[in-house]
Amino acid sequence: MEDYYETRISEVDGQMVAFFGVFDGHGGSRTAEYLKNNLFKNLSSHPDFIKDTKAAIVEVFRQTDADYLNEEKGHQKDSGSTASTALLLGDRLLVANVGDSRVVACRAGSAIALSDDHKPERSDERQRIEDAGGFIIWAGTWRVGGVLAVSRAFGDKLLKPYVVAEPEIQEEEIDGVDFVILASDGLWNVISNKDAVALVQDIANAEEASRRLITEAYDRGSSDNITCIVVRFDIS
Repeated sequence: MEDYYETRISEVDGQMVAFFGVFDGHGGSRTAEYLKNNLFKNLSSHPDFIKDTKAAIVEVFRQTDADYLNEEKGHQKDSGSTASTALLLGDRLLVANVGDSRVVACRAGSAIALSDDHKPERSDERQRIEDAGGFIIWAGTWRVGGVLAVSRAFGDKLLKPYVVAEPEIQEEEIDGVDFVILASDGLWNVISNKDAVALVQDIANAEEASRRLITEAYDRGSSDNITCIVVRFDIS
């Protein structure tokens, strides 16, 4: 099992902030575990987190990756991890994503993708990688340097600067959002966004809903690690 997840509620500059994250490791679990232990801690301590949240997220993701790579200098084996995170700040939901774990919201019964998977075959990702001097080739699936099936990740020191920890950020008003699903690709490889929402929209208990999705993914033949968080919002 190379996945980790984290849920945390912290007070930052007098405001309560809820952090949720799924970290899907590859090449071992070291990177994913490091993100669980450090990413949200680094975010909540950034001096501009409340004032300029998006800029703080980008800066902290980059710096956390650099800090991790610095710690990894003595390790021979290369490892990395995705990071799909959702931050609830007042009535704002900010989703910052690196890699191919995914965040999907349910609004009035409809599935809304709040992140776009970072795959090497995405035309803009291919262009970015090639502009940096890298390449992608087909090896069972499209892979950066013939090795990695995601185009953005933390770690992966041997594939820098092609594989970056630069997050894409989407913001959603929380009003009208019933729940959010964060999950690693072990779930999304076999369950569509629409199906995932339909499977759990009538399950009031968030933990029960996440277990339902994991069971369904196994039943549909997923052979990957599966981590899933369901966050329900009670606005009433």
